[in-house]
Amino acid sequence: MNGTVHVVVPGDVDDTGRPSGGNSYDRRVIAGMRAAGVRVEQVAVDGRWPRPSVPERGALQRTLAALPTGSTVLIDGLVACGVPDVVVPQARRLDVVVLVHLPLGDEVGTADLAHREREALHAAATVVATSSWTARRLREQHDLGHVEVVTPGVDPAPVASGTDGAGRLLCVGSVTPTKGQDLLVEALADVTEHPWTCDLVGPLGRAPAHVADVRAAIARHGLDGRIRLPGPLVGAPLAAAFGAADLLVLPSRVEAYGMVVTEALARGIPVLAADVGGVRSALGGTGLLVPPADAVALAAGLRRWLGRADLRAELRAGALARRGELTGWEVTSRCLVTILHRVRSGTPA
Repeated sequence: MNGTVHVVVPGDVDDTGRPSGGNSYDRRVIAGMRAAGVRVEQVAVDGRWPRPSVPERGALQRTLAALPTGSTVLIDGLVACGVPDVVVPQARRLDVVVLVHLPLGDEVGTADLAHREREALHAAATVVATSSWTARRLREQHDLGHVEVVTPGVDPAPVASGTDGAGRLLCVGSVTPTKGQDLLVEALADVTEHPWTCDLVGPLGRAPAHVADVRAAIARHGLDGRIRLPGPLVGAPLAAAFGAADLLVLPSRVEAYGMVVTEALARGIPVLAADVGGVRSALGGTGLLVPPADAVALAAGLRRWLGRADLRAELRAGALARRGELTGWEVTSRCLVTILHRVRSGTPA
């Protein structure tokens, strides 16, 4: 496509010490669009999104105001959706596309911002959701018309060597109430008769009170020797954690898609997950699903996995089959380029 695409992302998008699925998605599609020959200007804006301070809000306003009229601007929803007072006026002169990873109305602690999100999204030329579930939620919550869907890709990876056993459990995600590690600790406390260890991998600084609660629960149940919180892992250390895992456990209270699910499946690792958001779609018919926000149901799922060799064999076969169906980030980037081209050219979807 002709012209420059300005991509506005959170200021910590490249912070490997605070990895997140949304930031990873943004980085990968920016790289993919550039690889496809699109001129992309990445604009990282510092702020406590989606609740910026007045100076942070002003910085975003100045950033958008400096862009030439008629520019195509892709804005991460975490930045755009809480500040319609900034986005809406600029959307009158810019071709604004808002990329929504998770609706604010569904994020733990941000439900009160849903009315702001509605206003911002209605001003956009197009809204892009990263899962079919997110698209449906946006249509229902905000009475939006057409919402495009561009699901995450996944990198090819070798089959995990740890999948010959049962008890090496892995949970990957920021340690926050949304990701539900507290539920997992309670569930694990109910299956101590089985041999297992569990690593809760992810940033520890986003919800310090929740991290403290998780640590206290681990100590209360006497699980210090079985549950570890190593903090965030990226690159080779994260690949090693996946490679040693027998089962990925995703106890999230909310999950728009679950990129970590496809990262596990790309390695042939079975998944036990709460049946929330787009997780069922990411699993593609494999995996073990349990009701969300239910530690008892999660414990029952763990007990089935740990106690039944036939179920483990079935889930491993399903994970390997799903592995062959996954698409890469080049497909994700190509789909996004097509949408941005339509916006620039004024072609209806």
